[in-house]
Amino acid sequence: MAPHTRLPIAPPAPPASRMPTRLPGLDGLRALAVIAVIVYHYVPGALPGGYIGVDVFFVISGFLITSLLTGSLGRKERLGSFWMRRARRLLPALVVLVLTCCTAALFVGKDVLAGIGAQIAGALTFSSNWVYIALDQSYFAQGSPQLFRNLWSLAVEEQFYLVWPFVVLALVAWMPRRGRAIVPLLLALASVAAMAALYRPGSDPSGVYYGTGTHFFGLALGAGLAFVLDRQRRWNLYGHESWGERFARRSAPAVGILSLVALTCYAVFVHDSDAFNYDGGLGVVSLLSVGVVWAATRPGSALGAALDVRPLRAVGVRSYGLYLWHWPVLVLVAAALPGPPAGAWAWLVPSIALAISAVATALSYRFVETPIRRGGFRMLTRPFTSARRARPALFAAASAGCVALLVGVVGTSAAAVEGMKGTIAEQQVAAGQRAIDAARHQQPSTGTPTAAPPTPSATGASPSATPTPQPTTTRPGPVVPPEPRNGAGITAIGDSVMLASAPALLTAFPGIDIDAVVSRSPRDAPTLLAQKAAAGTLRDTVVIGLGTNGYLGTGTLDRDLAAVGPGRRIVFVNIFADRPWLQEVDGDLAGFVAAHPQTALADWHDAIAAHPELLGPDGIHPGSQGGVLYADCVASALDRLG
Repeated sequence: MAPHTRLPIAPPAPPASRMPTRLPGLDGLRALAVIAVIVYHYVPGALPGGYIGVDVFFVISGFLITSLLTGSLGRKERLGSFWMRRARRLLPALVVLVLTCCTAALFVGKDVLAGIGAQIAGALTFSSNWVYIALDQSYFAQGSPQLFRNLWSLAVEEQFYLVWPFVVLALVAWMPRRGRAIVPLLLALASVAAMAALYRPGSDPSGVYYGTGTHFFGLALGAGLAFVLDRQRRWNLYGHESWGERFARRSAPAVGILSLVALTCYAVFVHDSDAFNYDGGLGVVSLLSVGVVWAATRPGSALGAALDVRPLRAVGVRSYGLYLWHWPVLVLVAAALPGPPAGAWAWLVPSIALAISAVATALSYRFVETPIRRGGFRMLTRPFTSARRARPALFAAASAGCVALLVGVVGTSAAAVEGMKGTIAEQQVAAGQRAIDAARHQQPSTGTPTAAPPTPSATGASPSATPTPQPTTTRPGPVVPPEPRNGAGITAIGDSVMLASAPALLTAFPGIDIDAVVSRSPRDAPTLLAQKAAAGTLRDTVVIGLGTNGYLGTGTLDRDLAAVGPGRRIVFVNIFADRPWLQEVDGDLAGFVAAHPQTALADWHDAIAAHPELLGPDGIHPGSQGGVLYADCVASALDRLG
């Protein structure tokens, strides 16, 4: 061997790569995300696309959780420890929220209590998204909002936290670092494709929006970024700068700024009803969020430093509590006020709700979240140990906390029982169905059907066996019932609005045949009419009250006319509801009626717009007097037909 020859020395194996204890920019990005969501909920017109803040949260969560998992597995830490940290981080604030808001809802009453038992179960089992899907609840409807609607995203995240560690464990054990990011990327593409495939344009997108499988792509993309950066950190430990690192150093600032600007534009211009969201738009939002996270968390990032300004960091570290509290408090404040504020007072509800949410978040962060996150659940028992009894103030405060906890449990249990009665709208719809059933039971076996007079239960009794007075926001109004006329020649098909008006329709048109069901789409009408015509049960005059549950669809009205056939008259009832398709539906109906003399328009929209007090709390379904107004609109349209 030559004297000056040196043996090649292999580089030492690097230690397990670990994510820094704190990454720059993420707290500020959290703050921007939660502010966007709050503005979207509190002042919808100001930021119509603020809902994308949730997708930004998903990306951050997927990124952080996967980074933590890869680091903990490298240190041989057990998954149980990971899940316990998640429980300490999430559960205390959630339990306080549920107990406090349910007890408050018991005093507020109204529709905030409806179905609250299922919401509580969903919140505490992290299955809220599936609860709302099962109950066919809309995320986007403004009437009678669910108290814990915002917890759907927390449920998606927690379901991801339960499953994803096993995927990471398998990838770390069996796949080299350079290929691990491919798996979450493919899963994200599958999730985006599933949302696009299952979304029906013109319908309520809540099903695909709530679904875990159709909306976890942000979490998956964040996880993919964590795998990419984990490999990059390992490479950098050798002291080499890869081509990827050189590219990142040069392009990261531009990518981060452009991504943040694009997200801002999306939040300003893209409404929640735009089909682009569900055809891949939210996937684009997640990709843009990945760009911001990647650029902001790089060492020495100017974007990360800009996002780390003190006010944003202060909001960001408390973003979890703000997200939890902002929506239930808004629902409770809006329900507690006697009526919807108008004019300068329109800011009253969001202002009060924001102030209460901020105070609740600060108290929860200081006295609940931080102590348990740092000291574990044993912090709950420390004030009662013998060593702590020497501090009377602490013992008294803990005792008061126990009393408050007991009050919260009792109040929440009572709220769950009270919520079994359902919403006022549900009671109105149930009363209409009972009136229809009673009329059908009183029809003679042959001959013309006759209508039963409205029974006490038809005025709004609960669905239980023992009728109770219907809670209502209506008052004896200026509506004069139309003169009763023979309804034996009328077939009426409709949705829950017609169903709630059924007692008044049966009184105004004795013998009318009403076929109305909840959530019926206007696109179902042609098939239903054709079936009735083929069966010989379609009468000479047809009343169609559909449109509350979606767009009419191309050619639907023409198919309605063809299914009815010649010689029959049609009355179309337009809609009044806080729905994005309202103007299009009502405009299409007006234009169609103007072009077809055998049709007439029952202008329910303008009639009820002048008397909104005749609607239930959801602003859609009429009470007893509202039903009379609905019947009067139909009668006026029939008079115009002659």
